[in-house]
Amino acid sequence: MLQHCTLTPWVRGKPMAWDVTVPDTFAESHLGHTARKPGAAATKASTGKAIKYGALSTTHIFFSVTVETAGTLNQLSVELMQELGRRIAVVTGDTRETAFPFQRLSRALQRGNAIAFLSTFNMMWPLFCLISNFCICSFVLVGQKIIIIII
Repeated sequence: MLQHCTLTPWVRGKPMAWDVTVPDTFAESHLGHTARKPGAAATKASTGKAIKYGALSTTHIFFSVTVETAGTLNQLSVELMQELGRRIAVVTGDTRETAFPFQRLSRALQRGNAIAFLSTFNMMWPLFCLISNFCICSFVLVGQKIIIIII
């Protein structure tokens, strides 16, 4: 399912549509490829999304934003993040804006990895999990002790 679409034209009078995919770098199905070539899982997932949404090319500019769980982005994702940063910098006049989309994406990936990591512990029961703009804070009961995990 397509995730997002701009309301205004992105380029050549067409709106931009994008789909975000986060393949697991260390999944058994990807490990053989990702061990030999960084970004192999992202490239494979991006190619699959481009085929799936190929019909959109008549009405939209499509980007498959693909970032592996280890942080590797496919080339089109890098280009999109650079262009977003450039466009924001033109409007705000702040050249630092070019780095902010990468930082936001990295922070979202770290949060998702933390949640996935915490959910793998069978002996731990999350009592409370708070997700904010700055960190993930989870209170976990292990035996008789409460452990606070902040990421």
